[in-house]
Amino acid sequence: MEWIKSHRTKLWVAGIALLLVFYLVLTFNRAVLLLADPQPIAKAIGAAYLVLPIIGAWALVRELMFGAGLERLGRELEAEGGLPEDTLPRTAGGRIVRDAADAEFPAYQADAEATPDDWRVWYRLGLAYDASGDRKRARAAMRKAISLHR
Repeated sequence: MEWIKSHRTKLWVAGIALLLVFYLVLTFNRAVLLLADPQPIAKAIGAAYLVLPIIGAWALVRELMFGAGLERLGRELEAEGGLPEDTLPRTAGGRIVRDAADAEFPAYQADAEATPDDWRVWYRLGLAYDASGDRKRARAAMRKAISLHR
């Protein structure tokens, strides 16, 4: 039971990924069936339908690699003692109070501007963006951290 609690997110990701793979296989199968049909319209729909599993598989692989890279960097930063301490106040529902996160954000932004070639500051900046609710910039900062780590 302890193992399940500590790996809950990974289990959810695996479940969603399996569902997506199942959907992609079904979509690919339908595309092949339509391509085999003698009607030109069916062939055209089948060809268009074939694009969906290709894009879906590409997106799935990309997201899984992104998640694995973030986990690897997070473990490395934690081993170095470089993860920021989670002292931000939370609401009754467990969400970070955005005003408090926004107040701490400039320090992380200044670190990233001062040492733009250090993946560690970009990882922490990504965490700060995430705490402030800006998921798009958080992902961009994390992508930069992964690319700098390489």
